[in-house]
Formats: sequence, structure tokens, C-alpha cells
Amino acid sequence: MATLQRPLDEIAALSSSPAFGTPVHPILPTEQGRPLVQPAFKPVVHAVIAVKLEPPQIRPLAFRTFTKKHNLTLSASSLQALASFIGKHCGTGWREEGTGEKVLEEVARLWKAESGGVIVEDGTRLKTILRTLESCMSGGRLGQAKSGSKLSRESSFAFGNDSAVDLSEDTSRRPSLDSHRNSSFGMSKLQVDEDEDHDEASKDPRAWIKVHSAYEQPRFTYDMDKKHFVQPSNAPSLFPSPAHKTALFRERYNIIYQRLLRNEAFQAPSFSSNRATLARTDSTTTAQQFYKITPVANLLGRGGTSHLLLGMLVIAPTGTLALNDLSGGISLNLQHAQPLQGKDSAYFCPGMIVLVDGVYEEDWAGAGSAGLGNTGGVGGTIGGRFLGFSIGGPPVEKRSVSLGLSTNATEVGGGFGWTDFLGLGSERAIGDRMRRLEQRFLGLENEFASEQRRKMVVMSKVTLDHPSTLSALRKVLEQYAANIEQPLAFLIMGDFCSQAALASAGVGSVEYKEIFNELAAVLRDFPTLLKNSTWVFVPGDNDPWPAAFGAGASTAVPRDNVPDVFTSRVQRTFTEAGLSKEEVSRQVFWTSNPTKLSFFGPAHEVMIMRDDISGRLRRNAVRIGQATKETESQRAEVEVETGMDDIVMSGALPTAEDVDDTRPGTEPQSSNVAASSEDYITQEAKKLILSLLPQSTLSPFPLSTRPVHWDYAGSLSLYPLPHTLILADAESEPFAMTFEGCHVMNPGRLVTGSGRRKKVQWIEYDLLSKRGTMMDSWVG
Repeated sequence: MATLQRPLDEIAALSSSPAFGTPVHPILPTEQGRPLVQPAFKPVVHAVIAVKLEPPQIRPLAFRTFTKKHNLTLSASSLQALASFIGKHCGTGWREEGTGEKVLEEVARLWKAESGGVIVEDGTRLKTILRTLESCMSGGRLGQAKSGSKLSRESSFAFGNDSAVDLSEDTSRRPSLDSHRNSSFGMSKLQVDEDEDHDEASKDPRAWIKVHSAYEQPRFTYDMDKKHFVQPSNAPSLFPSPAHKTALFRERYNIIYQRLLRNEAFQAPSFSSNRATLARTDSTTTAQQFYKITPVANLLGRGGTSHLLLGMLVIAPTGTLALNDLSGGISLNLQHAQPLQGKDSAYFCPGMIVLVDGVYEEDWAGAGSAGLGNTGGVGGTIGGRFLGFSIGGPPVEKRSVSLGLSTNATEVGGGFGWTDFLGLGSERAIGDRMRRLEQRFLGLENEFASEQRRKMVVMSKVTLDHPSTLSALRKVLEQYAANIEQPLAFLIMGDFCSQAALASAGVGSVEYKEIFNELAAVLRDFPTLLKNSTWVFVPGDNDPWPAAFGAGASTAVPRDNVPDVFTSRVQRTFTEAGLSKEEVSRQVFWTSNPTKLSFFGPAHEVMIMRDDISGRLRRNAVRIGQATKETESQRAEVEVETGMDDIVMSGALPTAEDVDDTRPGTEPQSSNVAASSEDYITQEAKKLILSLLPQSTLSPFPLSTRPVHWDYAGSLSLYPLPHTLILADAESEPFAMTFEGCHVMNPGRLVTGSGRRKKVQWIEYDLLSKRGTMMDSWVG
């Protein structure tokens, strides 16, 4: 059958636009069945047809990827940015070809690798991630980057808060461990290959020690609406707005409240296996019970009913004890209350947030009554009173639960694991890798990590103006200098002067500088310790500058470090030992009080506080239960005998004679048989720990009792719990014990006793096992 072929001249006569007579290039037939030769230059044809996507179109896919799979939450602005990016670079095939889901998956991975928060917000970090992915898009699909690297967890893994995503696989440009000793553990500064061989200098664990001053730590505040920690936009100040004062106590309450609701005992069951029935059964199984917190304002009109309250103990203007929460306050009666942990188990002071179980009694006098004790409606205080039967601190939450780690510390769940509390990288981003590095540098398989090298020597109350203290310090240093391996670090805490410096006639600026000159004379005899160990100095109440106007009294915390004008001779001693100025800045730290030490990022956190907190707890503790009745009866007898007619305040403070209910040599009066067999020091140590850790702060007192810089109160926070808490309390005996995974230590005074022979006591802290050992010796 013949085919119709159009002549070549007729083909050339055709036009693509007949109306204008535009000629068209002729389509030449093939020669002998061979195809036409392709031109050398082929124009690029974009196969992606950009579309405009609205956020509701990708919301189900984003919810499945970010929330269900990665436990992240998208804000409205970030969802809009992702929709625009997918519509522009993935085109019409974003749904059918699955390219949109791959982009969302990689964005979520990069966000978590950069230690982003649980809420993905449209900001610099998200824009940087999208710009990086834009260079990897080809034909609407996510391919390799222009540099040839792949987008994977290994290549895009990031640490810290660095906003740049490092996609380069060039390991030759990776910084060594030794080149960033004193820098932040950033995203591009901790890329360490665990199989890579390092030189001997990089195996020094001191390269992973970071000292965090209270004035340099990141600030976080808990947002009750977002259920997450956010960073304030305003810069901290020593003279903030008065509104920050109320926010200080609101922040404490919100942290404890959210921590309490996460406890299993306060979570309502989703369903019950026991069906309601009126038939009588012989089963002894009881239905699952849970606790429910009642706001103070909800007590109105519910007289005679039992409730569980969470609030702060305060002293009302009328002198009575009261309980306040965010909704209001109520007068509190603790004459019949008993501590939840047992008698004399903890201190309860004004300023502490406690749980009180009891019965509400409405105001019997009516609304029109008047009197000194009636504070109904004044300052948010409701009428009536609350009779407390049980009182205790909120349950302590372990660090692993707060950060969302399971018991084996490898699987990740809920919590605040993505929050970078110290600016070194979050627990979920770098925690597992830092723990492997910790085992590599400090583990038993490392030949350079001997048992002595893993130690940190902790000394407190080092009063340098006493000759006996200098002798004791020299004896301790001689003991460690005689060993082949020196300790990794020395922690020396004040007060460095027994009197308030620059506030008394005997201790001026010249005299205070002389005591550090004496310290330099002692340190000069131990050059190996100066060269091979890290030294951290923490001031006390008698050190300048706060002592200059506080005269050694309880000044505002946090306190800054000892000024350099007094420590120049000590700094010069380290230089004379063979250290350069850069090495001195990396190994000698004059830090604030309180302060934090971190070893290997979030893998090991140590909180340090030099304060005589036990004495402050005893002075401000409230009497409850039977102790209140005995105190009131004793005072009534004294008033009858002396004719006094003073008003006895409810919840009066204890006197010095009433502090020690259980003294050495006497039988402690407790219903718990196990507690009665414990010694006095252990009981007091447990009482201090149970009083402080449930409050999630190092200063659970009113500002009138313990002043705090409002904007820097976050440096006193104990949430999440650190691995180790060093409470340098000179008024308590030394102890070292663990509670809820937090190891609490108190080195006590460096020198104790009187006479010719004095006792020297300090603590050796093992950085690998995270446990301390009390040490002592005699000097004289």
C-alpha cells in the first residue's frame, strides 16, 4: 500500500502562524533509516511545574511525618514555609510521586540534628535547612548536594546551636579535639570520628571540660501554652522590670506543676477495666486511683470536703501561715499535719512549694465580719481555712524522665530531650555520642585513663588567711603530687577569707590580695599539678565584691567571680609552671557562685553551690503537727509564769534549742525502725536532700530571706536534675549519697577541730562512676 508523502517544498510552505505568515523550520526526513544527529548544545528543559500549595493540603502529611514519627510540632508559619517550598520545587508530583514526604522527612531529620526545639518555627534555622535542600533538588526530587555529599544522618548530623548545616564529607578539614578546648560544643566543632586515630595530646579528657558561669548560661522559661521551654527575647539585666519579680515565682510554680502532672500518680486512667455494677462481690481488687490537684479558688462553696492543694507556703500580713497558688491564697492550719515521708524527714519553710492534703472549712463568721485574722478577699485570699492532715514536697523527677530517656539511656521518648539547657547540644542530638566518647577517654580500656586520672578533688571553706588552712592545703596537694598520675581537676571553694573582705577594718584590698599571694606560694611548689590538672575556684559570702557592701551577710545570688585584680599572682604561678596564656585560660577558671561543670557535653553535668543552706533551713522552718502543739503549750507556760501577753503566731519559727530533735547519743524518736538505726549525720543529710531537690531550685526562700537576681534565677534551677550536685555547706557534716539518680555531695570544711592536731577533709569525685568518696587526714 502506497503511503502519502508530502513534497519538501510544501512542507516549507507551512507556517506555525498562518495569520502572520511566520515560516517554520522544515522537518527533514531521515536518511536511509538513520536518525538525525543531535545538536551539540541541548537546552535545559525544566520538568517541574510549580504549583501553589496551601498549608491545609500538606497538613495531614506533615502531621504524620513531624508529629507521629519525629515527635515535633509545626507552627503555622513553618507549615506555610514548607508548603511554599514543596509547591515550588516538587511541583505537581509532590503527592503522587512521594517527593513532598521525602522533603518533610529530611527537614525533620535536619531540624533534630541541629538540636532544634520540639516546636518547629519559621526562623533562621528552618530557612538555612531549606536553602540547603534547595541545592539538592533536581527535577522535583531530592538528590545529592552540589558538593557531592548525601543528605543523611551521618553527613547532616549536627551538634549544639550552630545554624549552618555541614554537608561536607571532607574529613581532612575536621577540627581536632585539642583545637577547641575552650570553645562551644557547636554543630561543626564536635564532629569526631570514633574510629579515627588521634594523637596523644587529643586524648586528654580536659579538652571536654566546660565551665558555665551563672551569667553565661542560656536562659529558658517554661511556656504553659506551648508546654515547652522557650528562650526569652529580652537580654538579662541586673535592674529588670518589676514584672520579672512575679514571673520568678510563677516560673517555679509552672515547672513543678508540669512535673507533677507528668507523674503517673497524677494521671487519670484513659479507661477502666472494672465496670460499674450494683452487685456485691467478694473481690478485693480496688479500682485504680489517682490524685487530682484542686486550685485554691475552686474551694469556695465546697466546705467540709477533702482536697489536695499545690501551693507556696507564705506568711500572711496578719502573721498566720497561708498557702498561695496562681489562683489565690488561703489560711493554712498545720497543727494536725504529718509529713508524707515521715517525722523529721524534711524542712518546710516559707517560700517552698508543697503538697497539702486536708479539708476546707468555710468562713463561719460570714462576709460581713471583721477582725485581724479575717483576710477574705484581701490580696486574693479566700475566706475560711484549710486544715492540713498531710504535707510533703512534690515528687522528684529523675533526669532520664525529664529528658525522655528510657532506663537503658539509649531509647528516646517524651520529655525535653531536644532542649539545649547549657548551649552544648541537646541530649537527643549528641547525648549518646558523648557517652561513647566518655567511655573512650575515661573508660578502663583507655591506657591513658588511669583510676587516679579520673578523679576531681573537691575542697570547701578554704580560708586562706588561716595558717592551718594553708598547711592543710599543702598536705592534700602533696598527697596527689606524689602519684604518677595527677587528678583531672581541682575544685576549690571559698570563703577564701574568714572575715568579710573590704567591709571590715582588718581586711582591706591589700590584705585580701596578700592571702592569694600566700596561695600562689603554696601552688608554686607543685608545678606538675598546675600543668596537668584543671583548676576551678568558686567564691563565698566573704569574697568581693558582694562582701564589700553585705559585710558577709546573705547577699544576692548568683555572685560573680573573684576580680582579677586580686588573683594576678596566682595566674602568674601557672605561667611560671610552663603553661602559655592560652593554656592558662583553658585550665584555670575563676567562676561564679553557683556554677555548672559539664564533662563531654550533656553526658555529665555537675551543679556547684557554695552556701550554708542547712542553717537557713533550720532558722526558717515551720513547726507542724505535734511539734506545733508542744511549742504552743511551752510558750503558754512561759507566759503564765512571766506574765507575758504576746500573740503567738501560727507556724512559729523554731528556736535554737528546738532544732535538734535527735542528738548524738540519744534514741531518735521515729516510727520507722530503719530510720531509728541510722546515725545522726545520715539523717541530717537525707533531711537536707529531701528539702531541696523537690523544689527544683537552690534557693526555695522568699526574696526577703534569700535575695536573687530575677533575670538570673535560671542558674539556680535544678530541673532537669544534674548528674551530681555539690552543696558546699560548712555548717553540715560531709556526706555523699544518691537520691533519684542525683548524687549529692557536701565536702564540709577543709579544716575542722581545734588544738594542735586538726582534721583535714575533702571529697574525691570519680568522673566515670559519678560517685564521690569522703577523704580525711590529720595535720598538726
